[in-house]
Amino acid sequence: MDPTDIDRLTPPELVTLEQPPASKEECIEFLLDVAVEAGRVDDREQALSDLLQREEEATTGVGFGIGIPHAKTSAVTRPSVVFARSEEGIDFDAMDDKPAHLLFMLIVPEEGGEEHLEILSSLSRALMHEEVRESLREAETVGAVRDTLKEAVSG
Repeated sequence: MDPTDIDRLTPPELVTLEQPPASKEECIEFLLDVAVEAGRVDDREQALSDLLQREEEATTGVGFGIGIPHAKTSAVTRPSVVFARSEEGIDFDAMDDKPAHLLFMLIVPEEGGEEHLEILSSLSRALMHEEVRESLREAETVGAVRDTLKEAVSG
């Protein structure tokens, strides 16, 4: 991924600085509603069903305080990454048993299998760096979040 991918995948309207609800399922709905309001989802119920089904298959809590709920779904026509963060932390069943504070919801069209894996892998690699996670936790504006993501994926 390169910085222009952030413009395409995570435009400003897909970044929220609002606190999400504290339960995993409500948090996923909150993130999905950000995408719906931004016009990135054609069928909310289908997208929610696909996201929750993916959660049942395996945890999307990747550790390091990060949750990445994701799904391939017929409910979208273009890939999107929604960002939010939680001060309290949300239990995403992470392997390190730590709550997720940085939340990224990735939804891609059903036929976008390869791109889905590329985005997931780029995001995961970028988020392994403590300074990236710290910058995202401290960002005070949508622009600061997006700048951090652009820098992280280009490195």
